[in-house]
Amino acid sequence: MGKTAYLYGDVYLEHDTGWGHPERPERLTAIDNHLRTAPWYPDLVRVEPAYADREHIEKIHSASYIDRIHQEIAQGIPYIDSMDTTVCLNSFRVAMEAVGGCLNMCDTIMQGHADKGFCAVRPPGHHAERNYSAGFCLFNNIAICARYLQDEHGLKKVAIVDWDVHHGNGTQHSFYDDNTVLYISTHQFPHYPGTGSVMENGKDRGKGYTLNIPMRAGSSDRDYLNAFHDLIIPSLENFKPEIILVSAGFDAHRADPLAEIRLSTDAYAEFSAMLVEAAGKYADNRIIAFLEGGYNLDTLAHCVERVMDAFVNS
Repeated sequence: MGKTAYLYGDVYLEHDTGWGHPERPERLTAIDNHLRTAPWYPDLVRVEPAYADREHIEKIHSASYIDRIHQEIAQGIPYIDSMDTTVCLNSFRVAMEAVGGCLNMCDTIMQGHADKGFCAVRPPGHHAERNYSAGFCLFNNIAICARYLQDEHGLKKVAIVDWDVHHGNGTQHSFYDDNTVLYISTHQFPHYPGTGSVMENGKDRGKGYTLNIPMRAGSSDRDYLNAFHDLIIPSLENFKPEIILVSAGFDAHRADPLAEIRLSTDAYAEFSAMLVEAAGKYADNRIIAFLEGGYNLDTLAHCVERVMDAFVNS
């Protein structure tokens, strides 16, 4: 049984989104406080935040975008690009620490100190595009890590499974013409951000390497499990990735306030177990989950625990 790594740092609480914003610091304290009660918590391999090198971010985002948000945040602007992506004076630094911590997690896994990991970071990332922010996201943590794993650790094939209730437009667009990164997304459709139709399946050499699985409002555990059994796992088996990355949003839970999917807490344990099994077959057991959405504090904490249970006990 391999080890599981965990990334968390109080620095991620310093991204202050203001009163009433759903993507708030309490999300991480709820997760961390709950995980501390788990019997396996003391045995987790701890991964620390770190300020990322720009060169890695520039593989996904333009230099002009990085400069722009740095300057605008330093000038005290209250939000970046859209009113839902609220920022404070600390937000650029915290976002850089989120990316750097996630890159540290990649190093931890690739150096063999653990084979599975969970990145409890904020701000989240999968809506961030090359040149603009969206959906609470500044830098696309998971996309940056996918390219880092290829460039710095020599991996040829990376799979990204995005089970957040919102489509990961930024991640899709980062690899839309790339046949070395398989992007798979389940998401409520139609819903924010409006992308993610079944017809969006890549272009040029990336044709067929984007798999969107739109889900209707009201979809249940059974609907999602059917998608995993019938579409997601066969796609992973065909692609044979060397690592599986997960955009782990928990806003498809039936108690979440921002969408209308009806998943249970148990569903996330089942998703995780299936992906762990796939990682065991093709990816030397390597799997990393990156926190995205999830805005009911109690259910968020319990869902993350179920993912970690599946990681630790496999």
